[in-house]
Amino acid sequence: MVTRYLMASLMAACFAGPASADEASPDFNTTTMTGDWDGARTRLYNKGVEVEVVHKSDILSNLAGGIKRGTAWMGYTSASVAMDLDKLAKLDGTSAFVLFHSDLGSKFNRDYAGTYSGVDNIETTANTAQFYQAWLQKSFYDDNLSVLGGLYAVDSEFYVTDTSGLFIQPPYGMANDLAQAGQNGPPIYPMGALGVRVKYTSPTKSYYAQYALTDGVPGDPNNPRGTHIQLNKGDGSLSMLELGLTPAATAQDDSEYFNKTAIGFWHYTSRFNDLDPAITQSHSNQGIYFIAERTLMTEKANASHGLSGFVRAGTASKEVNQADWTGSVGLRYRGLFDGRGDDIAGIAVTYNHASDTFRRLNIGALSNQTQVEATYRAQINPWFALQPTLQFISNPNMKIDPNGS
Repeated sequence: MVTRYLMASLMAACFAGPASADEASPDFNTTTMTGDWDGARTRLYNKGVEVEVVHKSDILSNLAGGIKRGTAWMGYTSASVAMDLDKLAKLDGTSAFVLFHSDLGSKFNRDYAGTYSGVDNIETTANTAQFYQAWLQKSFYDDNLSVLGGLYAVDSEFYVTDTSGLFIQPPYGMANDLAQAGQNGPPIYPMGALGVRVKYTSPTKSYYAQYALTDGVPGDPNNPRGTHIQLNKGDGSLSMLELGLTPAATAQDDSEYFNKTAIGFWHYTSRFNDLDPAITQSHSNQGIYFIAERTLMTEKANASHGLSGFVRAGTASKEVNQADWTGSVGLRYRGLFDGRGDDIAGIAVTYNHASDTFRRLNIGALSNQTQVEATYRAQINPWFALQPTLQFISNPNMKIDPNGS
């Protein structure tokens, strides 16, 4: 069992991109820790530039099972700049985004928990600082079509459900079926890859189609520290296609409303060795996934409060991956308690199914790893939150735990 009891953000929630020309400037003195910088932040915003710094600190304790008991700290800090180049340089329909982050602290899953999928979404293999995204985007036809190119992370737009973002376990960001794939993983946190993305959104915003093509090996597999952009022979590419339905919201005012259903496909052009070293045949690496999220109930007195949920499921090639399919379900409730309208409570479960190849090669391996997370994010003010979390993970790494699960 793992307890995470501190999450602090120096800023309000991340902006998706520069605001539209007719959008009023935010009240930075209210919504951010460092304020308006004597008006500099508002002036930058009005010119199309948004600067943001975010910090998260997690303290985790392993209370039972896993590798060993103990407590550890991990920290994440990021700085990002989003630019509306139409405002800034009169480049119509053009935007840019750069995000740089650093990761410090212990390796809690490696040293204490020993799970297949990890327990905290800010844990990385090495303490480092690196660029995560750096891209340009051009929009056409009243923003219905956009083309993006540069250092890109697929988990910024693909296989994404907003409702699952509350949870800290990694599979509620990028699901485990795709996160495990590739020579150095797919281009997801903590590192992106060179790529292009094309997206079409219907004029009514009720459906969309998006396609991405990226380098098949992000970063440098031999050096996890720093930013490395390489296009080596044999890397191949990763392609992703996602088709989604997003019917118009029926909620009142500006309340949260979730209604998304999507299906996606991913494929590596390179071929991969079988998990079994005795088999010389190489295999393709590909999968399909399904995601859906809904607002299930809203309170009559306040439409911004209520219950929402998500479902996620995906597959991966069984010959080259530890898990051949995974699935997640979760519920979250905003404003569960009177007077705490910005707090969010949630519970989620993920099931990771062991591939036949993995079980055959690991005598005594179990058929799955199942993980549960219950959490409550207390929004102390617009820029600071505390989030106690409890996790229970059965069959860590799909193996019998000698210390008890």
